[in-house]
Amino acid sequence: MSSHPEPHVDLPRTWPTFVKSALLQAISLAHLAIVHARSWAANSINARVRLAARLEQAQAEIAMLREEMRIKDARMGLIPPQRRPHYLPAERMAILQLRAARGWSMAQTARAFLLTPPTIAEWTHRIDEAGPQALVQLRRPVNRFPDFVRLLVRRLKALCPRMGKVRIAQVLARAGLHLGATTVRRMLAERPEPPQAECASRGESDSAPGREVTARRPNHVWHVDLTAVPTTAGFAVPWLPFALPQHWPFCWWVAAVVDHFSRRVMGLAAFDKRPTSIQLRTFLGRVIRKAGKTPRYIICDKGSQFWCEGFKAWCRRRDIRPRFGAVGRHGSIAVVERFIRSMKAECTRRLLIPMRRDAFRKELSLYAEWYNEHRPHQALEGRTPDEVYYDRPAANEAPRFEPRPHWPKGSPCAAPQAPPRGGPGARLQLVVRHHGGRRHLPTVQLKQVA
Repeated sequence: MSSHPEPHVDLPRTWPTFVKSALLQAISLAHLAIVHARSWAANSINARVRLAARLEQAQAEIAMLREEMRIKDARMGLIPPQRRPHYLPAERMAILQLRAARGWSMAQTARAFLLTPPTIAEWTHRIDEAGPQALVQLRRPVNRFPDFVRLLVRRLKALCPRMGKVRIAQVLARAGLHLGATTVRRMLAERPEPPQAECASRGESDSAPGREVTARRPNHVWHVDLTAVPTTAGFAVPWLPFALPQHWPFCWWVAAVVDHFSRRVMGLAAFDKRPTSIQLRTFLGRVIRKAGKTPRYIICDKGSQFWCEGFKAWCRRRDIRPRFGAVGRHGSIAVVERFIRSMKAECTRRLLIPMRRDAFRKELSLYAEWYNEHRPHQALEGRTPDEVYYDRPAANEAPRFEPRPHWPKGSPCAAPQAPPRGGPGARLQLVVRHHGGRRHLPTVQLKQVA
């Protein structure tokens, strides 16, 4: 032992007053030193040093969590057992799961969660109860839609079997219920019976890549094309000498004009036989007068009605620049071809084509109104042609219903993003009407019920 006495340090007379502040300062300095040492160890080239640093950090974290739990349990223990808040059904299930994982007895579980062993025994005895009033329940995901939403989706599919998952999601979004296409597919796949035939229509497709004309506004670019629609006496044999002539009464010829920018149907016309160039120019003149605008470009194929000097001269007099699609090239007039495909799939193939011209024109007019006003388009991100053409607010961007009762209000929904109306947990009723009384032209609405 050293014979020299140890130096004596006189403490300030008031040191007990500041000992608590000094303790906190010392802990903060120790934490700073530990963080610095851990950062050096975490970046060490020695793997054993890095593992030792992780182990030490984990042990320190466990010790602090235990101290945190002790403080909370001490505060809860001061409350009389009768006045303590009850555990939720999902939390009771989590306690029983933790007990099974750790192999605790009822007494150990009760002591860890400030309960009594009979309470744990009661939960275990009633664990198989079902229904919303069950004492113990599994945790329900907050993003899970209620069962009535599945019923709405399935009912809409049953009423409109030609709608695919994308079309159903877009229609419901316009009505105020935002679902993803994958969510709709999953809800339809949950049915025990086999799903009905999917609709071949999946929305609008853009024109072929590398096109020279780009629509920048409504009435900038129009598409024109012709198609034959067989009547009830229609043609079915394509070869001679049994082929039927392609004119009335075996078929109608339909001319369609579609605005490229908005996908809006600007006009439809029915002819007894393949129309001449003069008839088509007369029809286009009526469409221009009705719209009150003259397009800058008209895109069409190289049919005899368009690829002629009379049609080109007519375009020059109105300062219209005709553009012609390549013969036999897929996608050269894709927008109007896609519309014709939709018209046949959703209208003409779903009814008996009238033999009277006025009745057939009425059917075309009703379909054009429904197509422009109520039918959402994938190429327009779920908007309708009239909303784009007239620059109206999109229905699928209006405040939405939120049927999930525990969904956080600020969390995003399925695209397009829309704020919720009212609180979560809304219950909805599906209302399906039919435009003009035609079963193949559905309009969908959602009403909130109590």
